[in-house]
Amino acid sequence: APTPGSRPHDPLAAADGTIWYTGHMANVLGHIDPKTGDIKEYHPKTPQSGPHGLTQDKEGNIWYTGNFKGYIGEFFPKTGEFKEYKLPAEARDPHTPIFDQNGILWFSVQGANMVGRLNPQTGEIKVVTSPTPKSNPYGMVVTSKGIPVFVEFGAPKVASIDPNTMEIHEWMLPNPDSRPRRVAIDKNDIIWYSDYSRGYLGRLDLATGKVTDWPSPGGPKSQPYGIVWLNGAIWYSESAVKPNTLVRFDPKTEKFQTWTIPGGGGVVRNMMVTRDGNIALTESGVNKIALVTVAK
Repeated sequence: APTPGSRPHDPLAAADGTIWYTGHMANVLGHIDPKTGDIKEYHPKTPQSGPHGLTQDKEGNIWYTGNFKGYIGEFFPKTGEFKEYKLPAEARDPHTPIFDQNGILWFSVQGANMVGRLNPQTGEIKVVTSPTPKSNPYGMVVTSKGIPVFVEFGAPKVASIDPNTMEIHEWMLPNPDSRPRRVAIDKNDIIWYSDYSRGYLGRLDLATGKVTDWPSPGGPKSQPYGIVWLNGAIWYSESAVKPNTLVRFDPKTEKFQTWTIPGGGGVVRNMMVTRDGNIALTESGVNKIALVTVAK
C-alpha cells in the first residue's frame, strides 16, 4: 500500500474486477487495478475515521464503517465524493457492513455490543443490543433468505437477526472457550466460522443447530481469522502462525491444505472472493494487499 503503516483492514473484491481496501490507520480507501498494479487512495472527509469494514452496493458505490468516529460512510467512485451517516452516540465501534438482497445495509457494532441496519433510500438507522452482555458482534453474512447472521467474538455464540423485527436469536456453541471471529456461508446456508481462541474451524447448521469443528493445522494457538467459501471448500488464514498461512479445507474429505503467505500476512483480518473465483485478502501488519489465484 502506498501509505506506510496504513494497516489495510478489509478487502473488497468489486464487481468490475478491481480491489478496494480500507487503510484503517491512515484514513484511506484504496483502489487497486490488479491488471496493472496501479493504486489510488481516497481520504474520507472526517480525519482519523478509522475505515474498517467494506462493502459495495448494486450501483457500485463503496460503503465502509468509520470505526473511530461512529459513522457509516458512502463513497461515490464516479465523483470522488463522500457521504457520512452518523450513528447514535451509544453505537461506538461500528465494525462489519453487509448488504442484504433488498439493499438494506446491516452492520455489527462490536464495542457497543450492538447490531444495526441502515436504509440507504431514507437514511434511517436503527440499532439493537445483543442479548448477551459483552458479546462483541463481529463478522457477518446474509443467508439466501435475507437473514443476517453474525458471530459473537466475546461469547461462544453465533446469532441471527430478524430483518423485520430485529429480534436476535442465538446459538450456543458446545465449547465455552470458543470465540468465533469471522464467518463464511456456503451455498446451502451452512455457517462456517473461525474459532480464534481455540485454533479450530467450526461449522453450524442453522436448521438443526448441529455444530462440528476441526482443529486447525497450525495448532491451538494458530488464531484462525479471515475466512471465505469458494468452489466447495472453506479457505481461511491462520493469523498467529509466522508467517501467516492460507488454509483450504475440503468438507467432503475433511482434508486440510496449507500455503505460506509470501509477504508474511501480518494478520489477515478479512478476505473476499473475486468475481473470477480468486481471493482478495489484506495483510495488515505488513501493509500489503494480496490476490490469491486459485487453480480451476
